Amino acid sequence: MERGSVQATLGRSIFDGALGFPLMVVRQDALEHNVATMAAFARDHGLELAPHVKTHMSAEIAALQLGAGAWGLTVATPRQAEAARGFGAGRIMVANQVVDPAGLAWAAGELERDPAFEFLSFADSVAGIGILARHAGSRPFRVLVELGHVGGRAGCRSLDDLLAVVACAQETPGVEPVGIAGYEGALQTADEVRKYLDSLQEAVAYLRVRDPILTVGGSQWFDVIGRELVATQARILLRSGAYVTHDDGYYREHTPFNRIQGGLRPALEVWAHVLSTPERGLAVVGMGKRDAPYDEGLPIPRRAGVTVTKMQDQHTLVRGDGLEVGDLLAFGISHPCTAFDKWRELPLVDQDYRVVGTIHTNF
Repeated sequence: MERGSVQATLGRSIFDGALGFPLMVVRQDALEHNVATMAAFARDHGLELAPHVKTHMSAEIAALQLGAGAWGLTVATPRQAEAARGFGAGRIMVANQVVDPAGLAWAAGELERDPAFEFLSFADSVAGIGILARHAGSRPFRVLVELGHVGGRAGCRSLDDLLAVVACAQETPGVEPVGIAGYEGALQTADEVRKYLDSLQEAVAYLRVRDPILTVGGSQWFDVIGRELVATQARILLRSGAYVTHDDGYYREHTPFNRIQGGLRPALEVWAHVLSTPERGLAVVGMGKRDAPYDEGLPIPRRAGVTVTKMQDQHTLVRGDGLEVGDLLAFGISHPCTAFDKWRELPLVDQDYRVVGTIHTNF
């Protein structure tokens, strides 16, 4: 969809023929509800929200999150950090080890250009500290030393390994250790999460820096985080991202709001036409893997009695009675973090599906 085409339909229904299908839309009521709900959760639990904008990479959504009191924005790569800077973020955390020379050159230049700009990144090795130091400018790179867990992703696998990285950072010009980072999203049970959070708190206690930061992420265990880290002597930055649009699949099943008071609403829908009904009970829909996510479950039909059986590049096969060529079907999605990257712009719609704005993406 070309930039500007959605903007030209402001005030019009998505069904009046001005916009083509398939079409992914963002529901304004759900989006604003989710932003407000998560901001309130963070405030009520003494946390600060640093939402992971890899989910949407949208200036408009980032503005809502920052306007609701977010500490800053979290990203996964220097390229995303540069985009987030363009969104207006004065604080950016790269929740990753940054070793790319071009990315570090950009960060060093931005730190020098703007004395108020805050840039954080992760480190989990002496080698990584050395790379940061070689690319540092007049202001040091502030790092969060990452503690991982067996079977997890990155991160030091023991407290001793972490302390060795911390010591290296403290002794290396151009690098300043300011806290501890962790990621609990790959853990399977609340007991595993609690044990891991205990190890992160122990790491903070050994860090011995002024006003330490402890950052954790994910959208599956923030209820446990809110309980377990309440007494931690650190500034807690929560990096949840998928909450902002929620979904009808994976996160609907795994959200902590299934265990605590409150709730999120699915804000993303894909609308597409039935193209063919070649067999009884079978319909081919003009939506495929290029239009909707499929890595954590297939799209979920809104129409009762319809089920998705297979998804291809440009087509989705569904089963259901009474479907006719030309029918327009709505689908919820599963896993918003692989939804937005398929679209350069999306209509923001009200409850009557009138276009009230445009959501642009920058991937």
